[in-house]
Amino acid sequence: MDTHAQAAVEISGLYKTYDTGFSALKNIDLTIHKGEIFALLGPNGAGKTTLIGTICGLVRPTSGTIKAGGYDVVREFRKSRAIIGLVPQELTTDRFESVWDTVVYTRGLFGKPRDDAHVEKVLRDLSLWSKRNDKLITLSGGMKRRVLIAKALSHEPDILFLDEPTAGVDVELRKDMWAVVRELRESGVTIILTTHYIEEAEEMADRIGVISNGEIILVDGKDELMRKLGRKDLVIQLQEPLDAVPDSLEELGLGLRDNGNELIYSYDSTADRTGIAGLMAAVHREGIRIKDLSTHQSSLEEIFIGLLKDRT
Repeated sequence: MDTHAQAAVEISGLYKTYDTGFSALKNIDLTIHKGEIFALLGPNGAGKTTLIGTICGLVRPTSGTIKAGGYDVVREFRKSRAIIGLVPQELTTDRFESVWDTVVYTRGLFGKPRDDAHVEKVLRDLSLWSKRNDKLITLSGGMKRRVLIAKALSHEPDILFLDEPTAGVDVELRKDMWAVVRELRESGVTIILTTHYIEEAEEMADRIGVISNGEIILVDGKDELMRKLGRKDLVIQLQEPLDAVPDSLEELGLGLRDNGNELIYSYDSTADRTGIAGLMAAVHREGIRIKDLSTHQSSLEEIFIGLLKDRT
C-alpha cells in the first residue's frame, strides 16, 4: 500500500520559534492517516494549539513542511484550508447573527455552493435545529460550542480539527458530539482532537500522540499504548486482615491496603514472567487465607501521568 496516498496530514521536521526566542514546537515528524481519529494529549502550554494552528495555516512554521490532503499548507494555503474544518476553543462570530446565518455564511466563505439540506442536517445532528433562528448572543455556552462545530462542518471538510472540544461542556453535549464524530469518521473524515480529558481519548481515538514542551514524545495505537505501558495490579482480598506484610512477602514486592484486608502486587503484564505463580506459593506458605483475586489495568490517565513524570 502506498502510505503517502493514505496520509491525511504529513508533518516533517517542523519547528516554530517565536520572536521572543520561545520554542513552541521542536522537530515534529508526524503522519496522521486518512479516516482515523487521532488524539493529541498534553498539558497546558505543551504546544497542542500551536501544532493545530500550523497545520490549519493560521501559524506560520519557522521551518519544516506540512501537507494536508497532499497540499503544502504554506504554498497551497487556499487548497489545504478548503479541506480542513477547525473547531476552535472560542466563538468569535458576530453575536447578533442567527445560528442559521452564521453556518450558511461560513460555508460560503469556503466557496461552497449554497446547500440548505446539508446545513439542516448538520444543525439537526447537533441538536441545534430548534435554535436555528436564535441570535448567538442568546445561546448558552454549550449551545455556542455546538455552533462552532456546525460552522466547522458547514463546508464538508475531509479533515476535522477539534481543539479541546468538550472543555467545560455538559455531558449531554459531549455524548451528542461524539455521536456526530463517529458518524463523520464512518463517512471517511479524518478527525484530530486535542484534549485534557483522557477518558475522551480512551473512548474515541484510534491512535494517540503525547506532546510535552513542544515535542511529540510518543505516538502509538491506543490499544498498544495500554498494552505496552499498562502495569497491572494483582489485588488479593484476604479472609482476615493483616497488621503488616510478612518479610518474605515484602521482599517480593507485596504491599497492604484497605486496612490490611488486601495485598497488592504491581507487575508488568507484558513481561515473559510475571512472578505471580511464585508469589501465590509464598502467600500460601505464610498460611494466609485468600477470599478473592482480581486484577486492575492502568488507565490511560495513569500512563499519561507516568510518561510526563519520566520526562521531568
